[in-house]
Amino acid sequence: MNNKFDIQSLIRPNVAKMKPYSSARDEFKDFDSEMIFLDANENPFETNVNRYPDPQQQALKDILSKQKNISTTQILMGNGSDEVLDLIFRAFCEPAKDNIITLPPTYGMYGVLANLNDIENREVLLDADFQPDMGGISSIADTRTKILFICSPNNPTGNLIALKRILKLLKTFNGLVVIDEAYLDFANEVSWISKLVEFPNLIVIQTLSKAYGLAGIRLGICYASKEIISVLNKIKPPYNINKLTQQSAIEQLQNYLKIKKDLSLLKAEKETLLKALVQVQYIEKVYPTDANFILIKVDNAEKRYSQLLENGIVVRNRSSQPLCENTLRITIGTPLENEKLIKILKTLN
Repeated sequence: MNNKFDIQSLIRPNVAKMKPYSSARDEFKDFDSEMIFLDANENPFETNVNRYPDPQQQALKDILSKQKNISTTQILMGNGSDEVLDLIFRAFCEPAKDNIITLPPTYGMYGVLANLNDIENREVLLDADFQPDMGGISSIADTRTKILFICSPNNPTGNLIALKRILKLLKTFNGLVVIDEAYLDFANEVSWISKLVEFPNLIVIQTLSKAYGLAGIRLGICYASKEIISVLNKIKPPYNINKLTQQSAIEQLQNYLKIKKDLSLLKAEKETLLKALVQVQYIEKVYPTDANFILIKVDNAEKRYSQLLENGIVVRNRSSQPLCENTLRITIGTPLENEKLIKILKTLN
């Protein structure tokens, strides 16, 4: 356990002092009652969305609470994971004073949000195995370092970050450790949610965009201590998760058997694709992956990207990222899509 950690010392002074906005639906919470609602200046004529949504998404949180074995007081919803991440910046990082640490190559929005919030982004490159440089992190952190961002499985590399390294960082880092688990459902690994009680400085981010097939509804989820969630709830917009998003999420979360079936298929397709990729002559390296995508190193990424585009296939050129020269990131598609991809890759000159 990180005994040095004190959440109160991290909260921005203005956030600590502020009182959250109280909406009409915060004051009256019994949405299912047969009442005449004249409190929120809504249009009274039924359209299915004429009423404001539950600002705390209680029905949705109840489902996640049972599935993840965690209290609803430790869950916060965001308009995509990006809003959750932005709320963390705004709650704990003082503009033009504080800094964060990111570990490139990694998810680009950490750096974008740092710039947006006028927070210095101190980058420590992953090592040759795409694992954290422990010495580099400890040497660059100071008293104004508020957050360390870890993406595991990492994007764009696809690998899990070593458990022992994360444990050491949780024990020694004096700020918040945010673990982004957007791709965890595709890995054979337990979520860090199970360690929230042990580490009060831990925040876990998940999403319904990947494994649950709901990228279009934009729903990110934050799991943390009750104290951290309370701070984030203070500053979140009152109705940040609309009613249609909540309904879609509830329906999909209750469809667990289909999700499990789809995940099994995608994992099997990934193995098929991995075996096929190593047989393509101009692919120089196929990186190990625990995500729903594969990073490959090719002879000429720009050329191969363009060739695939000409054949109706869009992949991602990640060559601009550190340690990723001449790499392409390929998402696992349907069996038919993957079959077409393999066929085209083998015919390119």
